[in-house]
Amino acid sequence: MSTSGDKKNFFEIFSNAATKFTGSSTAFIIALLTVIIWGVTGPVFKYSETWQLVINTGTTIITFLMVFLIQKSQNKDGKAIQLKLNELIAAHERASNRMVDIEDLTEKELDQLHKFYVTLSALSKQETDIHCSHSIDAAEEANQLKARHTYRPKPLK
Repeated sequence: MSTSGDKKNFFEIFSNAATKFTGSSTAFIIALLTVIIWGVTGPVFKYSETWQLVINTGTTIITFLMVFLIQKSQNKDGKAIQLKLNELIAAHERASNRMVDIEDLTEKELDQLHKFYVTLSALSKQETDIHCSHSIDAAEEANQLKARHTYRPKPLK
């Protein structure tokens, strides 16, 4: 958590400001006007290779830099969302704490969890009680209960 005594580094401050600006209407209007001005100046520069090179180079540089800025912003947003979800899981007494930090699982493990939740979804559609809750832990407990109390027929005499 950030306190008033914490100092953000220059890149953090810059990336936050740049992200806010580049996502604004003002930035879009500036970009649009730049393209319009470039297009209008075409006849003046006789649509030369240099005239074309100006817009190509400019947009390539901006795109290259924006990739890193967008990735930093997405990483930060993703981490914040994961922390918020982890807090919700930890705060809810019936939620499975196994879900905390599942973003570190392999793709195969995530696919396995996905299949489990597809099954839970199908089960929940069959429930008559809308307040009925299912979780991985509840399913495991039910499975263990079933294993302990399985029907075993008596041997024939």
